[in-house]
Amino acid sequence: MTSKTTASLLAICVACAASAIAGTALAQTAETPPAQAGAGAAAAVSGDAQQQPAEEAPAEEEDETPAVAATDGKLVLPNGQDITPDHMENGRWYTAEDIPTYKIAEDGAVDWATFSGYRRYSAECHVCHGPDGEGSTYAPALRKSVLTMGYYDFLEIAASGKQEVNTAANLVMPAFGTNKNVWCYIDDIYAYLLARGTGDLPRGRPAKREDKSDEFVAQEDSCMSG
Repeated sequence: MTSKTTASLLAICVACAASAIAGTALAQTAETPPAQAGAGAAAAVSGDAQQQPAEEAPAEEEDETPAVAATDGKLVLPNGQDITPDHMENGRWYTAEDIPTYKIAEDGAVDWATFSGYRRYSAECHVCHGPDGEGSTYAPALRKSVLTMGYYDFLEIAASGKQEVNTAANLVMPAFGTNKNVWCYIDDIYAYLLARGTGDLPRGRPAKREDKSDEFVAQEDSCMSG
């Protein structure tokens, strides 16, 4: 796990007792829990791992309002966060503020970490949130959530989970902070969702990708075996 993600996780632990993050909920309904989506999900839902997966949301038209504004050569999300790739560390691209991001080459090849994010999202997240980050009948479209939710808010909810109860529904997001299949790749998942949300990456498996670097392999092995 990178030093940045480790520091973020420590900050998350302090913040776990705080009130739930305002904004878009990364959630699923308690009434219709999904099939097991990873080691952390089984303990967080009602216990019936044989439930049918969520219905896929119908295909959505692309948003008319551009998700990203180009200002002085920088790419800025609606929430004001700059996602312009600045430097690489451990085989992953980061912004000047050390926020994970994606990079797509002129020939359309995505960086390996973004491709890794596609794989991990498809394995661990799509049961609730639908394929390609498009959402489902009981969980929001994460490709849209990441455009308005800050990176550290995304980390906190992914690590600690969230529950939102109101008169309309009882929404539960299981905690994945101890699930290495998610947490060791959380920056990759975030970068993938950014690429989907901005429209730079179409639905489905990326057609081209960069090669997996030795630095990525070393960090991956360290996190998964640690």
